[in-house]
Amino acid sequence: MAAAPPESPRPVTPRLPTGPTFDQELCGLVLDTAPRLFAVVQVRGEGLPDVDGWVVAWGVADHSGRAHVISIDGRARMTLATPHRALHHFAGRPGITARLVWLAQPSAAAMDRTEAA
Repeated sequence: MAAAPPESPRPVTPRLPTGPTFDQELCGLVLDTAPRLFAVVQVRGEGLPDVDGWVVAWGVADHSGRAHVISIDGRARMTLATPHRALHHFAGRPGITARLVWLAQPSAAAMDRTEAA
């Protein structure tokens, strides 16, 4: 018959992390520094019953206020002082106006475990 293992005089209590994990800190950093994403849309016949609109470009606005914009077809790429400057490039034809449509600011981030070699 085998002897019972000796009892430990001091029980071991695992320590739980008290602060955010490194991954959580990285996700917070990403959320804090994420650029704002917007679309540039053109509208024809604004105020008329047959109004129509379409996306002509996508852009990101960074924390400095600058905007980086690329047209849907990829032929126009620009860096502008502000996102609203993009409106000047996509409006101006008779009966066509341009607007910015902002996507909601991200509220969550997740780690992708795929790592670069």
